[in-house]
Amino acid sequence: MKIAVTGANSSVGQHLLAKITTQDEISVIAGVRSERAKASLPISPRIEPRIISYEDSEGLASLFAAVDCVVHLAGILIENRQTSYASANVAATAAVVQAVKHSAVKHLVFISVIGADANAANAYFRSKGCAEKLVVESGISASIIRTPILLGPDTAGAKALLGAASQTSIRVLGGGHYLMRPLDIDDLGVAILRCCESQSAGTTSHELAGPETISYRELIARTAKLLGREIQVGSMPMWLAKLGATIGSTLKGGGISATVIDVITQDEVVKTNADSVLGISLTPLQSTLEKITNEKRSS
Repeated sequence: MKIAVTGANSSVGQHLLAKITTQDEISVIAGVRSERAKASLPISPRIEPRIISYEDSEGLASLFAAVDCVVHLAGILIENRQTSYASANVAATAAVVQAVKHSAVKHLVFISVIGADANAANAYFRSKGCAEKLVVESGISASIIRTPILLGPDTAGAKALLGAASQTSIRVLGGGHYLMRPLDIDDLGVAILRCCESQSAGTTSHELAGPETISYRELIARTAKLLGREIQVGSMPMWLAKLGATIGSTLKGGGISATVIDVITQDEVVKTNADSVLGISLTPLQSTLEKITNEKRSS
């Protein structure tokens, strides 16, 4: 099986490529947007790095001509002066969907987020919901996987968590009482490949979360304990954080905004977890935390 991966230099992409290098029956075209991103990809005879443009639909269709499945990972949570939710999350997905429709690709796997909703008040959740709608209404064979916070070596979630847990005291948004369902990034990689292999007809949506619900303050405390530290977790008023984020993101033309704060502090609620449907044995949260803390100690 040959697959194409967009956003291949992302943490999910890097972990997925590493997994693919251990499987003789899979090869991959790893799509990125710059030479710098291309240089960050793992080197393997089964990985073909390519620079892609979402403004070039014909080029994308040509790129997809020889692949069985496309995995669309590209997207952003934090906007900047050059990239918006509309361009990175919606327009890029539209370009990939059109390219898939005009190629021989049998299946598309789209990575979304828990909370995605085309009618959401939050601009990020709305953009991911609109992207999902493009996939659903396209008529192509596709799998949508909605994910929570992802934890694993070099993920943004793990870096933030380790940074917080390494302090002696810290103030977190609203006291960190919001609930999370952290998913091991390696479990997501397994889920993606399962969807590539099954290639079910029509569009199927999955919510895939980790096996344990935990508040962010508890997550910090457990991580600190594994690092051999004690930490006091205090509260930063949400209104103050949003005010500062609004001023900062406006002045800088991007960065952490009130929109982002609402995303990261929303409870991650899953109606039906897809681990059984996808045939995945979820990694226990404690094992994931041990993995990322061991990585920090050895670095």
